[in-house]
Amino acid sequence: MRDVIARALAWVLSALTPRRPGRHSAEYFAAQTTEPDPTPTNPWSRPWTGPSSQEVRAIFKDEWEQRLPAVQRERLWASQFAALGVDYDFPTMDLGSVVTRERAVA
Repeated sequence: MRDVIARALAWVLSALTPRRPGRHSAEYFAAQTTEPDPTPTNPWSRPWTGPSSQEVRAIFKDEWEQRLPAVQRERLWASQFAALGVDYDFPTMDLGSVVTRERAVA
């Protein structure tokens, strides 16, 4: 019986005390909105963080790499770009030459 009385008293007290708005209420979202920044940041204001054009040309223009098969050449390029900290996702590889229809279906 004490448990029922304690629950009822806790419910009445919680209903009478003022609370902050809930996370999904309109008042909560209205309080969270902020004014937009009047000066947008310019992407050209920070320095270039990628590899330089000389580094990229050195990777693609190597004579020894040009004699490799296409798959090995792409993998070598990907590893060299990874050493520079750049994600290279095989944009020049022709997947039709690597995966044949028979192997893809089987």
